[in-house]
Amino acid sequence: MRNRDYIFQCLLNCLTLTLLLQTRPVIADPTTDAFKNNITLFTRILDRLLDGYDNRLRPGLGDRITEVNTNVYVTSFGPVSDTDMEYTIDVFFRQSWKDERLKFDGPMNILRLNNLMASKIWTPDTFFHNGKKSVAHNMTMPNKLLRIQDDGTLLYTMRLTVHAECPMHLEDFPMDFHSCPLKMIHCPIFICLFFTYHTDEVTYVWTSKAADSVVVEGESSRLNQYDLLGQTVGQETIKSSTGEYTVMTAHFHLKRKIGYFVIQTYLPCIMTVILSQVSFWLNRESVPARTVFGVTTVLTMTTLSISARNSLPKVAYATAMDWFIAVCYAFVFSALIEFATVNYFTKRSWAWDGKSIVNDKKKEKASAMKKNNAYAVAVANYAPNITKDSGLSTIAKGGASDPNMAVGKVGGKTDPKKTFNSVSKIDRISRIMFPVLFSSFNLVYWATYLNREPHIKDMVPST
Repeated sequence: MRNRDYIFQCLLNCLTLTLLLQTRPVIADPTTDAFKNNITLFTRILDRLLDGYDNRLRPGLGDRITEVNTNVYVTSFGPVSDTDMEYTIDVFFRQSWKDERLKFDGPMNILRLNNLMASKIWTPDTFFHNGKKSVAHNMTMPNKLLRIQDDGTLLYTMRLTVHAECPMHLEDFPMDFHSCPLKMIHCPIFICLFFTYHTDEVTYVWTSKAADSVVVEGESSRLNQYDLLGQTVGQETIKSSTGEYTVMTAHFHLKRKIGYFVIQTYLPCIMTVILSQVSFWLNRESVPARTVFGVTTVLTMTTLSISARNSLPKVAYATAMDWFIAVCYAFVFSALIEFATVNYFTKRSWAWDGKSIVNDKKKEKASAMKKNNAYAVAVANYAPNITKDSGLSTIAKGGASDPNMAVGKVGGKTDPKKTFNSVSKIDRISRIMFPVLFSSFNLVYWATYLNREPHIKDMVPST
């Protein structure tokens, strides 16, 4: 009895093991018929989707409004051109919508396809309204991706490089802020998407909140002359004679870096003004030196003004840098005018007095020479007698050591006390007034412009 139970148990175990081996999962081999059948199935799905499909008609025609979800991923931002008022941006532009005609049933939930399929179905006719030049990348193949979900939802991604207009208001240059428009998807950038469908046919919405709808890659936001503060998104409706159109907007907010302009323009202007004020400390008779200071500094300021304007578009209004250069130019030119004024009064005074003093000094010197010769002869003839008298000896020594003093005492005349290098009162006042005024101007100027900060609502800070 025990032997039969044992044999029966063995047979049962063998049967169970055989069933398990037959029902184990088999990994698909590309050479197997099952894998080939899957490829055939996917091909049939795509053929069926395109069978009778008319890509000229939008999804939901006559039934509902087609809603297109958009978002932007910025891979490269800049450069920004001030002279042309434009910028360059490299983006992945994504659009998503639902087309019930492309529903399918199969072993895969998502079909990942290339640009060939995208040309056979309906896609939104989106374009960049303020783009001067747009390029779709085609190396090594067109950079486009199409994904179709089994419920008919599509995701269409393109890689684009756009050169777009960026209107700039340069009154505060170079301490200015910008919110530039890219009218499709960078100083800040304003992305504006225009469409041929009216709002009662096709509407556009951002995929999600602002932080996810427009994303800027961290490395791409490092610009030479700007700091990317962040971005904001919005939606507008534009009315025209042909109807209303949906506009998707995204603002990229930029702040200019001032370091380059401080080194290139501001510091040279300040040093030139200081150099022009050195002439106040020179003698007013130093006409050549003070003339060189004045003329050189005026020409230097003229050159700096011209070179600063070359980096800007030809705008009709004055910028903050223009005002600074103009004030510096006024200080330099005023220093030159101050010297001309001092020199004018110096010439009138010196022309009469100086001539009289010089003639008197010549006459006194000639008289002194004659008297010195007479004293010398007397001392030579009567040396023994004179040396015995201590009083005469003292007088002789004093006269020999300082003949001019003797002449002055004997003749009863003293040298005129005339100062040739007297300092003008205008110079004395200018030495204090010019530095104080220029320092006050700098204090007000920098305090006014550096404390300005834009107030941007709902801005997403750049990473």
